[in-house]
Amino acid sequence: MARIAGVNVPDQKRVSIALTYIHGIGRTSAREICDTVGIDRTRRMKDLTEEELNLIRKEIDSDKFTIEGELRREVSMNIKRLMDMGCYRGLRHRKGLPVRGQNTRVNARTRKGPAKAIAGKKK
Repeated sequence: MARIAGVNVPDQKRVSIALTYIHGIGRTSAREICDTVGIDRTRRMKDLTEEELNLIRKEIDSDKFTIEGELRREVSMNIKRLMDMGCYRGLRHRKGLPVRGQNTRVNARTRKGPAKAIAGKKK
């Protein structure tokens, strides 16, 4: 298994897909990295030489991409800033409710957690 940016990247997958295992790199960024380094996207990670892996590492470490711990820290700081401001989005984050206007009457179980039974609600 190749290790890039502190993440074990799977060997059996194609390069453009395997790079998406790094937090902060999606399909588009992975394709861009492959194109700038000059590696065919359809090749498997296990087929890459150590030189090609070093080129990929160097491209990812450049200031073009915010990845892993730095990205997680930035996102959490943004959420904390919203909560400290006391704006609507910050209040929704604080209460654990959907932030972007989704309906909460019947859905939103991912944010609200499992449904809680209400005593005496039989009809």
